[in-house]
Amino acid sequence: MPLANREFRLLWTGQTTSMVGSAITTTALPLAAVVTLGATTFETGLLTAAAWLPWMLIGLPAGAWIDRLPKRPVMLACDVVAFVVFGTVPLLAALGALTVPYLIAAALVGGFTKVFFSVAYRAFLPAVASREDLIGANAKLQAGSAAADTSGPGLAGLLAQISGPVSGILVDAATFAVSALCLRAIRVRETAAPAARPSLRAQIGEGLRFVARDRYLRTLMLFGAASNVALTVYASLEIVFLSRTLGTAPGLVGLVLALAAAGGLAGAAAAGRLSTRFGTARTFLLGQGFAAAMMLVGTFSLPGWGLVLFVLGQSGLAAGLAASQVLATAFRQSYCPPELLGRVASSAMVVNYGTIPLAALLGGALGEAIGVREALWAAAGLLIAALPVLAPLRRLRDLPARQSTGSSTG
Repeated sequence: MPLANREFRLLWTGQTTSMVGSAITTTALPLAAVVTLGATTFETGLLTAAAWLPWMLIGLPAGAWIDRLPKRPVMLACDVVAFVVFGTVPLLAALGALTVPYLIAAALVGGFTKVFFSVAYRAFLPAVASREDLIGANAKLQAGSAAADTSGPGLAGLLAQISGPVSGILVDAATFAVSALCLRAIRVRETAAPAARPSLRAQIGEGLRFVARDRYLRTLMLFGAASNVALTVYASLEIVFLSRTLGTAPGLVGLVLALAAAGGLAGAAAAGRLSTRFGTARTFLLGQGFAAAMMLVGTFSLPGWGLVLFVLGQSGLAAGLAASQVLATAFRQSYCPPELLGRVASSAMVVNYGTIPLAALLGGALGEAIGVREALWAAAGLLIAALPVLAPLRRLRDLPARQSTGSSTG
């Protein structure tokens, strides 16, 4: 059991606490922009774009650097920087000096810390969990993420109703401090990087080639890039949709998003059982297909009791995505050589997340050009259209546990 392991328990506690704070900020930041500062739909999309732009700028070298460095100090440094950056937002708000450009800058710097932390913690996890526990460990982390997504928006809405949207950002800053303390308490001796290192460019190229030549890693990467376009267009507009199109009060926006995210808990919890019964590859495909169908359901939401449709659609979307994410992450961690794990993770995430800034801007532009609900319909259609990319997985029951030379390339 992963939680019986002290080191994993500390990592899980710190990461889950930090994810709750980040989930609060995911709602509080655009709420502060829209409600407090009167940001436009395009500016709201720009906030999302800024948070993800660092993946395009430094994602690939970050993976190579992570493979050269001990992972825990990198994560600690990221927590400290994020604590300082997000802690300044409520301070400026109290002084009456907060602006939309500053929120965008904070999102950008926070995005840089997220790049390094995300790559490092995925590469660090096998150091605190055995190979046999990887699916269970990833399920626990994904469940923590789902719990954060469930509680975060509700807390953000409650805080916004009581003391304004920026108060949630202050809570986020505090959670980074908790994460840093948990990381400091972990006692794991990390494997030292090789003394003789190739150039940074050579290391980046090695990671890219490893992913590009493997049919399974390549398929997951390409689907992730395509699906993230759809998901980001949708995510960049959902608060505008709830607040302006449906006329939902800030406190209720948080509650609706919290209820909608609850499906992620169920999806993460069910991933292990479903994969044992049906196979990891089949469960991954089932999760993605279910997510696409439920995303479309949410676009038909109406004011008042019609919000139930939004909750059902978003909850189903979260469940399908959470189950698939557990299996995809565990697959990469068990399938790839440990010395390449940082670069494999960053190569995939750069392609996957590199589409997000452009997709966020696209979401804002579409919302203004054709209407917010119509843009959500377009996003759901894009996700459904991306499903054929997963065709190479359809004949598999399980994703392979180890790369087999000659059997997975092509």
